[in-house]
Amino acid sequence: MPVADTSQRTSGVADRYASSLFELSLEAGAIDQVRADLDRFQAMIDESDDLKRLIASPVFSSGDQARAIAALCDKAGIKGLVANFLKVVAGNRRLFALPGMIRAYRETVARHRGEVTAEVVSAHALSAAQEEELKSALNGVTGKQVAVDVTVDPSILGGLIVKVGSRQIDTSLRTKLSTLKLALKEVG
Repeated sequence: MPVADTSQRTSGVADRYASSLFELSLEAGAIDQVRADLDRFQAMIDESDDLKRLIASPVFSSGDQARAIAALCDKAGIKGLVANFLKVVAGNRRLFALPGMIRAYRETVARHRGEVTAEVVSAHALSAAQEEELKSALNGVTGKQVAVDVTVDPSILGGLIVKVGSRQIDTSLRTKLSTLKLALKEVG
């Protein structure tokens, strides 16, 4: 039985919610605060398998999800627009699209500021200094202001995968090892 492709539907939901949040944050003059709170919540998702399950699983009721999200917001000190936004998303049973909403919000902010967004995959979390150094290098290469969207994926083992627009630079250890393995097969 074929599986329905929900990526387009998820993308549409994410874009609509992110657009609404952006409009509210623009009116409130809180674009940077909202971005920081969303980034903090995304970091919580990245670090917790239980939170990933809560967001992705349809098993939890909207009430359970809303209570859990409210408790997490309180614990993380996330207030105001983002706390209310997350509670609405949970109440509407749209938590499954939350990572896409956060990504779409970042992209909307970047467009608003005339920035280019670089999607970066790293084997481990980057320090603030490393992230600034990467931004500076990408600013030089692109000639534009670059916003960096970092995702942690330990499976790449080391290095980075950087995508800016249609250009991708893959310096991951996993790719280097795969290339070496292929080269050794050809020699042998």
